[in-house]
Amino acid sequence: MATPSICNIIKSFPNAEITIIGSSVSTELLSNFPLIVKRYVLKKRLIEDLSFFRKCGFFDIIISYRSSYRSYFYKFFIKSKSKYQYKKFFFKGHQVEKYNDFINHSLKLNLDAGELKLFTSLNSQIKTQRKKIGINPGAKYGSAKRWTEQGFNELIKYLSDSYHIILFGTIEESRISQLLINGADQKNVSNLIGKTNIETLVAEIADLDYFITGDSGPMHIAAAFQVPTVAIFGPTKDDETSQWMVKKSKIIKKNLDCQPCMKRDCPLGHHKCMKDISAQDVLRLFRDMSTD
Repeated sequence: MATPSICNIIKSFPNAEITIIGSSVSTELLSNFPLIVKRYVLKKRLIEDLSFFRKCGFFDIIISYRSSYRSYFYKFFIKSKSKYQYKKFFFKGHQVEKYNDFINHSLKLNLDAGELKLFTSLNSQIKTQRKKIGINPGAKYGSAKRWTEQGFNELIKYLSDSYHIILFGTIEESRISQLLINGADQKNVSNLIGKTNIETLVAEIADLDYFITGDSGPMHIAAAFQVPTVAIFGPTKDDETSQWMVKKSKIIKKNLDCQPCMKRDCPLGHHKCMKDISAQDVLRLFRDMSTD
């Protein structure tokens, strides 16, 4: 969701040389952006990061999209005449707008946030004559964001009759992959759970015809390539973290009194925000989207 503001930085400083510093996932996602000359993956040991900061020289501008104490600490050790750090509660609106307002405010710009952007040099390795639906059953944030395994199973069984299904997820979710496709037309299912890195994940999502997912990182990757998506929301705020500027995007949620709780696990123990969403609910929304 930071990519529209990063595009505005690039537009405003077309001769810049950009070093990106962050997690392995974030730095790999952004590695194909224009003007990126170097990337550094933060380590678990602070001493290694501080050693890098001492060696990396002087920057004209430091921009941190993180508001954590660790980011404040790191910023102190990086040499730069201008340092800007995102403050979580200072900006309002969708997260894309928050990041873009942060950049406008910091760099004295007045640019609107465009579409999400990602770049890939790879092609999909899954060849099929059918239209491809990506299904992402996981959510790294916590169990409260995950729709039910039964719901995904019913959905996959139904859709595999007419579409080629591609499952996405982390290695930690591999244990549920067989349960998800039990009873489905298996020749029309490709199971990529735990089998992609960031680069191949982006390439495969970019080639989808449709995507069905919870509120997750892959949901935003799909948005960057305008993949029509049904997004299943439970405890999180869809007005802040839904897909941004996607022409065909549908949100399904139950609007319970306890939503959005913003918790990793259901604090009431019933998980109704997800359990009350049926496979038929999602199928109806998918049909509406696919026939628009």
